[in-house]
Amino acid sequence: MSSKQSTSDRAANARLTATLGLGQSIWYDNMRRGLLTSGELAGLVISGVRGLTSNPTIFEKAIVASTDYEEALRRLAAAGLPPTKIYEDLAVEDIRGACDLLLPVYDRSNGVDGRVSLEVLPELAANTEQTVSEGLRLAHLVGRPNVMIKVPATPEGIPAIRALTAQGVSINR
Repeated sequence: MSSKQSTSDRAANARLTATLGLGQSIWYDNMRRGLLTSGELAGLVISGVRGLTSNPTIFEKAIVASTDYEEALRRLAAAGLPPTKIYEDLAVEDIRGACDLLLPVYDRSNGVDGRVSLEVLPELAANTEQTVSEGLRLAHLVGRPNVMIKVPATPEGIPAIRALTAQGVSINR
């Protein structure tokens, strides 16, 4: 690492610390397997990142633009899984890893921070009942206390948000 990068990193860390001091939390809006396997996400958390969001578009870009998923893709495709199930398996594995990494932040903040967001498929945004069912299923599938389920704030999504919240599911909208 060059001294210029080191100075830049120190400045970024100072800004994150100052932001936390103001009562604001910085969340990282990106997810890819390489963040977990390289230790990059762990470094971001050490620097002060307090949560992570994802969505199907972020995962699509990560899967297409990197070699991080090649082995898993081959294995899942060879098993004959449909594309939506392959996506889900890949995404859930990454979300679990990120949740595990951010769990100490979640615990220290009494659940205010340290969360990781996973979105229900956008195709469900116009169906309240399916969104609720899918949100419950995803929260159970990830099985981590710090997972948040992202629900689009559509007219049909608002009652789904209420229903999921009433059932104890943490929601990101």
